[in-house]
Amino acid sequence: MTVASFMKSATLAAALLASTAVLASAKDVTIKVWAGGTGPTNDYRIEAIKMAADILEREAVIRGEELNVTVEGQTWTTWDDFKQAVTLAAESNTAPNIIVSGHEDIGTWSQSGLLRPVEDYVDFDAWPLNQLYPNLIDVASFDGRVWGIPQDAESRPFFFSRSHMKAIGYTDADIEALPGKVESGEYTLYSMLDDAKKMQDAGVVEPGKGFMPRPSNGTDYWQFYQSFGGEMTDRESGKLVLDRQALTDMYQFFVDAVEKGVVPATYLGTTWDSWHDAVAHDKAGIWHGGTWHKAEWETKWGLTDFFGQMQYSLIPAGNEKGRANTITHPLVYLLSTTGTDDDATIAAELITIASEPRINALHAVKSGHLAIGTAEAEIPLYANDRWTTVATEALLPHATSLPNDPDFGVVWKAMYKGLEASWTKTSPVADAVSGVESEIKATLGDKVVIR
Repeated sequence: MTVASFMKSATLAAALLASTAVLASAKDVTIKVWAGGTGPTNDYRIEAIKMAADILEREAVIRGEELNVTVEGQTWTTWDDFKQAVTLAAESNTAPNIIVSGHEDIGTWSQSGLLRPVEDYVDFDAWPLNQLYPNLIDVASFDGRVWGIPQDAESRPFFFSRSHMKAIGYTDADIEALPGKVESGEYTLYSMLDDAKKMQDAGVVEPGKGFMPRPSNGTDYWQFYQSFGGEMTDRESGKLVLDRQALTDMYQFFVDAVEKGVVPATYLGTTWDSWHDAVAHDKAGIWHGGTWHKAEWETKWGLTDFFGQMQYSLIPAGNEKGRANTITHPLVYLLSTTGTDDDATIAAELITIASEPRINALHAVKSGHLAIGTAEAEIPLYANDRWTTVATEALLPHATSLPNDPDFGVVWKAMYKGLEASWTKTSPVADAVSGVESEIKATLGDKVVIR
């Protein structure tokens, strides 16, 4: 341990001892936890904090103290409603102590004064935080500080219907070799469009269901931008980047998909239930989704043989400038500025305990998410689960993440607006790209590098 790390550990230890003295008199503590994007398979985002509270109380008893920690949890299934709730609560100074959200909120919320840097309340050199994957700590950082602790990780793969691939001539061996061909660039997004069309022509899927991408705005669409060589940040300056050619090629790909007839021009806005019904019940040819969808398909939609029904891979490259890729969108535990410093110390301790490998593995396996640290990957529940293991090995090493830059939301909004315009043929691709560039320049100026 370095001198700096030792001094920080000593400071944190002193803070925890001080909070212990407070706990001796403050016997009842209420910690509020809000989690976005959370349904029945993701309940451990809050249950883990409740488990941590039980452990903390038991530890207090052994130390001869009395401590009652009440965890009040609230979840939202939709991100828009959740983020609006957090924003309104922040404005009225009623935000929860712990917020479970996507890492991309760190930049905006830290600058608004909603968050406390979690690094001021925890020790990353001590167990269990010292075994977290370093890249996930990087994802939870902004402007030189660590603001959150990763709650989970995931990947967003391509999926293929095995039966429909066989119907157009693929053998079992061909299907098993497909992920490798995607990774090498031999099988591209345009190869996929050809296969989707063949499925429709063969009558094994209905028209417009050969390719079923995500039906609404989301992180996933940045994968297609990367498939055509796009980058989101400039490595030298650290500024945000908009690559006009990559954006043009990405928009053109979806226009080509519509013209090929494998996805409708009116597709965006399809309900999630319709999408899940199609992909889980083998009514779709090829699609993309998240590693966590497997758990949802099994628990809600009746999927019984995931590996027998579906093949998976990285998102294919779109052309020679791009690469096969995937994006991870870790959710993070964030400490709000609500309450006293002692409240924050207790909340941080709960987050730390909830990050222990055995506890986090419950969430990962139940929800189809991936490990947050090396020790978790060795927990039998996780290690013996086929999907989490293969996804960790085959997909996560290729994953990138969105920038935490608070201005990225402007770029994201403009990108999706242009995608909708070109996809629905409201605007030609060139005009859609020019509109994105104009909007970004008008709003952000030279904060974004236009290539």
